[in-house]
Amino acid sequence: MFKIPENLPKIDNVFLYCYRSLGKIAAILYIVLGSMVIGFLIFPVIRLFSKDRSDFRAKARRYVSNVFRRFLFMLKITGIVEMRVPEMERLRNIKGKVIVANHPSLLDFVCMTALVPNANCIVRANLTKTPYVGIISQIYITNDENYDDLFKECKEDLDSGNNVLIFPEGTRTPRFKRNIYQKGAARIALNAGCEVQPVFIGGSDKYGLGKHDPLFSFNPVEEYFYDFILLPEIKSSDYAGIHSPAAAKRITDKIEEEILAADAGYRKDNTMCRTFNNV
Repeated sequence: MFKIPENLPKIDNVFLYCYRSLGKIAAILYIVLGSMVIGFLIFPVIRLFSKDRSDFRAKARRYVSNVFRRFLFMLKITGIVEMRVPEMERLRNIKGKVIVANHPSLLDFVCMTALVPNANCIVRANLTKTPYVGIISQIYITNDENYDDLFKECKEDLDSGNNVLIFPEGTRTPRFKRNIYQKGAARIALNAGCEVQPVFIGGSDKYGLGKHDPLFSFNPVEEYFYDFILLPEIKSSDYAGIHSPAAAKRITDKIEEEILAADAGYRKDNTMCRTFNNV
């Protein structure tokens, strides 16, 4: 009845599996409808009480962060999602950095935005053709913007103490392959002269939220468990004397090296990895 990939364990409780799958679908619908309400009803009100575009974006991002925190709490009490953030206060108080993370699931953006209230985010342009357009087009940056405008906006955000969140793979991580890490995060950090803060997203297997997973699917044995681990910072100043394209390549390689090393170490620790880790 339920086709589960061979590398995953068999469903241990059909009732719980159905409950969690339906809960996941309900959560996705909630986010879609909520995004439309926020974009077309709430944001205009916030705009009325904002001094300028920059002030509006800052207030709107914090509002969205708060909504996402409440949403994740709802998923926690309903037994759909569990989270562990050992350095939550440090993550929430990061200022003026490019934050990069691996991208194992559909909820990564929601989780990271909830944890970092002052983060701008560079998202795929095709998301503006989805119901999320109400939020994305107003407060975040799409990757089809002119490079000069994108770098300028990111630098202004970083100089003012905000952060820029980027998933350098550009899309969700395949279950058994690797995406090529893009150099955008490194180029932004070099242009702004700021540090890069890598974050590793671990936890249980995210089957059902991964790329190309069936809609009615879930981790076969437990709730989705997310583990957010801050990795060593990468200083762009360490690459200041290197030609820009080469420096961007080295920083990108360092980002990938840190995340892959965290992944390898995480898999060895069965007490933290839970059942699986599909990043």
